[in-house]
Amino acid sequence: MAQIVLPIRYCLAGRPAAGDVQRLYVHPQALAQCRVWVQRNLPRAEILETSSNARSAELAAHPPGPGAGAARRARTAAITGTLAAEKYDLKIIEDNIQDFTGNATRFLVLGRQCSPPSGHDRTSLMFSIADEVGALYKALAPFRRHRLNMTKIESRPSKRKAWEYFFFVDFDGHVNDRKVARAIASLARVCNFAKVLGSYPDSES
Repeated sequence: MAQIVLPIRYCLAGRPAAGDVQRLYVHPQALAQCRVWVQRNLPRAEILETSSNARSAELAAHPPGPGAGAARRARTAAITGTLAAEKYDLKIIEDNIQDFTGNATRFLVLGRQCSPPSGHDRTSLMFSIADEVGALYKALAPFRRHRLNMTKIESRPSKRKAWEYFFFVDFDGHVNDRKVARAIASLARVCNFAKVLGSYPDSES
């Protein structure tokens, strides 16, 4: 298992100048991350939501509807990535238009074996707990007791029965570290289910 952290970068791509854009194709998530820029620079453009950034670029390159052709393309643009813009032969009108430059997306690379300890590792695991008072506190207590820094905790419905959840936790350390192994053993004793998903070098260190 490994992780790759990629910065989020969006561009305005099309054939018109930015001030001539009348229709803007954009995925809702991309729009949310570029909203301030859009409001400031394209306040009168019609916003048309799409299913993906690649689809936005495709529609900007080949806009549907009456009047399709060079004249329609000259008034249409997309918020997308640079690779999609290149694929559909769109000009990058403005680059790096996201509102926050520090945004990034983390991808996990799955494998059959854990990476060996590097000295700067992170471990991901999942667990479920009983529906009773203090259950989550008991599950998290081993991390504090063994001084393991938790970097993320999320919950997702188990889909097995109502109000049952799986918890996903990331924390500093490798599964082969003694204190990590002890914390996981303590966690397993108070949970209905606990599974280590993997340990990997922390690319954010």
